[in-house]
Amino acid sequence: MSAASAPRSAPPTVGSAPDAPGRTGTIRDTGVVRRDGVRTARWTTVGLAKIQGDVDVGSGSSDGLLSVAGKLRAGSFRARGTVEVVGTTEVEGSLALDGTVHFESGLRAGELTSRGTLRSGGPVRVDRTWFARGAVEAPAVTVGVLELSGSAEVPGELSASAAVHARFRGDSRLGTVRARAVELRGPPTSLIPTLWRTVFGGSAAVEVGRVEADSVVLSAVDVGFVHARQIVLGPGAHVTTVEGTVVEQHPTSRIGPESRSPRPHGLSR
Repeated sequence: MSAASAPRSAPPTVGSAPDAPGRTGTIRDTGVVRRDGVRTARWTTVGLAKIQGDVDVGSGSSDGLLSVAGKLRAGSFRARGTVEVVGTTEVEGSLALDGTVHFESGLRAGELTSRGTLRSGGPVRVDRTWFARGAVEAPAVTVGVLELSGSAEVPGELSASAAVHARFRGDSRLGTVRARAVELRGPPTSLIPTLWRTVFGGSAAVEVGRVEADSVVLSAVDVGFVHARQIVLGPGAHVTTVEGTVVEQHPTSRIGPESRSPRPHGLSR
């Protein structure tokens, strides 16, 4: 581990937050279910559930397809399959997602574990740690610690109170990354075995507009501007402008402007 890296945290466990007033009873849904709304202490659904209004539960779980036309509020929630929420989503404790999830109006959670694809039309805020495995898309992210393995599209600001550790497996675009410790590692070409890249060459593109941190580690990513006390440039890293001390630099890394033009149509190597 380099001096600029921060220790990883253990994955969170899903627990239950105290029930809010009015959350009483237990509801278990199976098969195809349609409800005007759900308000209960415990809710489980297996199959297809369409909720026309809000969901407000102490703890909930979904296995299959869940569609919520209103807001989703929970003490804790676990979902596997497909989830669509039109209103805002707020989970006081732990939120665990496995599958394809679309939050149209944003998300706030105490802790978050996501596997698969998570898309959010509004900002995502995670008070503590977000473990992401797969694809993440959101206009902006605020988090305590982000541990990402996959791809990310965050055109706005990705801000962490502690650390951002990302190992990219596919094309990714980030606007501004701010944290005490930032580690961004792009993939080698061999991890992107798409037909296009097999025929025409090239690797996944990871582009970041700006990074601000105390310590930064970069590998196989392209960053416009880096401001940090300590900077480690690993294999394939490119930074246009640096403010800070480069304490380690791989021979294949580059600093400074580069002129790039698209490959002519039909040309392969």
